[in-house]
Amino acid sequence: MENKNEMQIVFDARSENEGFARMAVAAFISPLNPTIDELADVKTAVSEAVTNCIIHGYQQGPGKIFMECTVSGHSVVIGITDEGVGIINIEQAMEPMFTTKPELERSGMGFAFMEAFMDDVQVFSSPGKGTRVVMKRQIGG
Repeated sequence: MENKNEMQIVFDARSENEGFARMAVAAFISPLNPTIDELADVKTAVSEAVTNCIIHGYQQGPGKIFMECTVSGHSVVIGITDEGVGIINIEQAMEPMFTTKPELERSGMGFAFMEAFMDDVQVFSSPGKGTRVVMKRQIGG
């Protein structure tokens, strides 16, 4: 049987919870003994995904963010899901610099950062139902 460890957390879609999500994932993957760079990469990707839920999914209104993390061997899989407005065109949304919120700083780079810092990023979305981002990363090993 494969040695697998899983966790799930549900939290409010509020900007002050972004740091909580980063630290929760960092603590959860710490048994893999990640390097400082690996840890920073994973935390940045989580920040971007959570921020997307808050700003785009719930448009800074109320909602819940669902985060789960699975560690299997040296592989980490992180899923971050919202039940917000969803994405009409995922391919377009993932283009660097594309944004539906040009008035906000740093807009348009969330998915690009996730893809840069993780080994694999997949986005699933249904307009009106929400978005799920699944990110994978090998740690050490």
